[in-house]
Amino acid sequence: MRRHFLASFVLLGFIIGLSAEEPQSVAQIEKQLAELQAKLAELKKQKPVEEKKTLSVDDAEKWRSLRGVAVSNDGQWLAHRVAPGEGNGDVVLRNLKTGAETKYPGGAGFGTLSFSFDSKWLAFSATPSLPSGAPPTTPRPKTKIMLVNLDKTEKTELEGFSSIQFSGESSTHIALRKATESSSESTAPRLPPGVTPPPGFSRPTSGGDSSKGRDLVLRELATGTDLVIGNVSEFSFNKKGDYLVMIIDADGQIGNGIHLRDMKTGIVTILDVEKAGYRSLNWDDETTAFTVLKQTENKEYEDKWNTIVAFTDVGPKAKKTVYDPKDDKSFPKGMGISTNRSVSWTKKLDAFTFGIAELKKKDSTKKESAPEPKTATPKDSPVTAKKGPPTASTSKSKKPELVIWHWKDERLQPMQQVQERSDKSFTYLCIYHVEPKKFVRLADDDCRSVSLSGNDTIAVGQDTKPYLYMSNLDGRRYSDIYAINPKTGSRQKVLTKVRFYFGASPDGTKVIYHDDGNFFVCDLASGQKTNITAKITETTFVDTEDDHNIVKPPTRPVGWSKDGKYALISDNWDLWKIATDGSGGVNLTVNGKRDGIRYQGFNQYEPERKEPGFDFGKPAYTTLTYEWRKKEGIGRIDPGQAGVKVLLTGDNSFGSMQKARDADVFYLTRETSIEPTNLYTTDATFKELKKVSDLNPQQKDYNWMSGVKLIDYTACGKRLQGALFMPANYQPGKKYPTVVYIYEKLSDGLHRYQGPSTGGFNKSIYTSNGYAVLMPDITYKVNDPGLSSVECINAALDAAVATGVVDGDKLGLQGHSWGGYQTAFAVTQMKRFKAACAGAPLTDLVSMYSSVYWNSGSANQPIFESSQGRFTAGYWDQQEAYIRNSPVYFAKNVTTPLLMLHNDKDGAVDFTQGIEYYNTLRRLQKPVVMLQYKGENHGLAKPENRKDYAERMQEFFDHYLQGKPAPDWWKDGVPHLKMDEHLKERK
Repeated sequence: MRRHFLASFVLLGFIIGLSAEEPQSVAQIEKQLAELQAKLAELKKQKPVEEKKTLSVDDAEKWRSLRGVAVSNDGQWLAHRVAPGEGNGDVVLRNLKTGAETKYPGGAGFGTLSFSFDSKWLAFSATPSLPSGAPPTTPRPKTKIMLVNLDKTEKTELEGFSSIQFSGESSTHIALRKATESSSESTAPRLPPGVTPPPGFSRPTSGGDSSKGRDLVLRELATGTDLVIGNVSEFSFNKKGDYLVMIIDADGQIGNGIHLRDMKTGIVTILDVEKAGYRSLNWDDETTAFTVLKQTENKEYEDKWNTIVAFTDVGPKAKKTVYDPKDDKSFPKGMGISTNRSVSWTKKLDAFTFGIAELKKKDSTKKESAPEPKTATPKDSPVTAKKGPPTASTSKSKKPELVIWHWKDERLQPMQQVQERSDKSFTYLCIYHVEPKKFVRLADDDCRSVSLSGNDTIAVGQDTKPYLYMSNLDGRRYSDIYAINPKTGSRQKVLTKVRFYFGASPDGTKVIYHDDGNFFVCDLASGQKTNITAKITETTFVDTEDDHNIVKPPTRPVGWSKDGKYALISDNWDLWKIATDGSGGVNLTVNGKRDGIRYQGFNQYEPERKEPGFDFGKPAYTTLTYEWRKKEGIGRIDPGQAGVKVLLTGDNSFGSMQKARDADVFYLTRETSIEPTNLYTTDATFKELKKVSDLNPQQKDYNWMSGVKLIDYTACGKRLQGALFMPANYQPGKKYPTVVYIYEKLSDGLHRYQGPSTGGFNKSIYTSNGYAVLMPDITYKVNDPGLSSVECINAALDAAVATGVVDGDKLGLQGHSWGGYQTAFAVTQMKRFKAACAGAPLTDLVSMYSSVYWNSGSANQPIFESSQGRFTAGYWDQQEAYIRNSPVYFAKNVTTPLLMLHNDKDGAVDFTQGIEYYNTLRRLQKPVVMLQYKGENHGLAKPENRKDYAERMQEFFDHYLQGKPAPDWWKDGVPHLKMDEHLKERK
């Protein structure tokens, strides 16, 4: 409407101006008036220019993100789930040939999203979110299963189911298992670790205890006919979909067993039946054989006794193998088969692996004691019980709550507490050979970590125990590697004290590791070691960009050839195919280091590939990044041709690419700092990207950043860059207040999209509100993490101010955790910032060194000596270095107003670090406020806390950088007795 008002105002001014000029004829005046009126009428026809809104924290709930994508095997259909951080979203189904789209209610968060193998059906789950402001006791809404007929895009809605699965390649049926009324846990058929789910396999949605039988609905997709099968606790189709295996678990264990249903005839064969519990159904890779655990009561132990029931030649005449270790004299006494590790067939189906664990004996002296009688005292009685020392009987019934910290503990006591659950569920790998009926234990306390590798002819053991104590002190993690014979259990040490071990080859004949700047392979049979990179002189496989306290750190292995004859290794730029016999290697990508291009990944989309490892005789796809321009792309490496054929490239960021199983249809995500993340499809030519989603169309209604500049600078002897995000409605020549957000290297985020969010600093909200945002790279010198960061920040600021965009007199600084440390330290060394906000900062590196990282239970010592701290020793040997890089020792230099966040349950940076710095600054009468959100950890989890922190941070920067009034909580503080009132007023 503003345009219409201005036009009328101009017309009025023109008429007034006529009277002050030379007299004109009436005809001339009428003509001019007519022309102006015509222009005004034309302006009125135009749509009024609506002023765009400025982003705020409240807008975060409007922004949505991808929560799952699926493409049909034939490449005709694509479905994606999109949802906000809180609240309900949608599942969007798109016909990629016609472009037609259908939206369905998708509920909150994540869930199942899968197509049938024949590309005729879509199934997905939707769990509605709780209403806003609902009390904690509000029951969670029931999960709904949506079944869509793609031929008609008709939807069938089903409620009260927890697990769903299409019938594999046949796609004739879908099975849906009922959920319990009270539970929202997921249940589904299990696959062994690392096994790719067979076609049609669906992960669970929600609902229930898998050990309890419930109704299973078997729906014939063509007719919609349902068959209800009772008391099913687990179920799974084989890959072809011609058989359905069901575990029956009925009340009283009557009829419990393993049932096999022929999906063509409907005939059910009972494979095993007993008054016992059955659980842990697990297929082999090809779904031609499976295993189940059978459980019975154990008189001597609290744990149930497990027997393995295994089947091959699945069908009505399936071959059954049973292993009950009760009568096996070679089986370790006091131990049993554990449910905490899947029972898995070997590839040749001649043996199966499983885990064993120590059984817990029943306490024969334990008796249930009767509750002590309660003595009632009349309400009006003047007699009251006297308090005194506990009686002998009382003291005997109680035991002290004690933790003993001993200097010989391999793991710190808090770490043992954090890892208690994994320790209790730990199992030792064993194998049972079917024909000789032989049990072999592969893992024990001398070598706990063992895995069967490659073709199952050898197992690899990794023993960290000799080095565990020191590795938990200095962070240098070593291990001994063993070759283990699966038939006998005999083991031979092939590597001693290896720090950089990268696993076994697909054929199981060798392992790869890095030592003293080179990659080696070790033959597991002979123990022979071969340096496979020594003859490659054109590059180095030492990560020269790693600035941690590590001598000759390795670059990254990417994989193996499927026959184990070649290793694929990155030198940080190119991908090298290296012969494992030591004869040399070939640079597959050719120009990475030469042209400053980083090639990453080696993806081959072969759905029927059975063996791990790459086939270098077939095309592969790789992603590429132009390091100094930040352009990204996708390329193809064709066999027999040198270099990479670049298929896509642009000033944007591409997400992970996937391909339809049976069609040359690829989908990926694309985004920039300005354009929201969206899905795109393309064909094998990659000539055109088609946008097939619109996740956040509301962005057009808001002021958004005007673009991004890449700045270059040098610090700590290295070439570095920074991303300078421009304020909305940027005007060339005008300087803007700027917030610098820091962590380590951040320039790679130049094209990363960020919707508005709560919980911390958000570049999109700040640029919408008139700020520029600088995210620089920071690198480090050993023993000087703080001083290094200051050098990098100063250099980045100089380069940013030189662009003419950044107002050097209106600078703010923000960082969290390690970035919070650098922020807290920077204000002791620099006076360039008008305001700074440090989230969960390390402030005293001396006291921090020996404190506990409570989230993991580890001491912080390994972090300082082998990780982010970048010190070469403890503070007793590097005392001056620890002190000169600690903010608290230079607090007297602080002139910058500082806002801190530190929570009382911070399990990463102890709360005392924040208190120590706050109290020191307060003692020196420096302007500092610390926000403590009660019960929160290293970050903020509660939505109300996330929003509150984001709002206070912005109010703080707005005051010092944009001249807005200081908020009362900053200016005067809030007394404890008035805090509730203060929070209510803000809400």
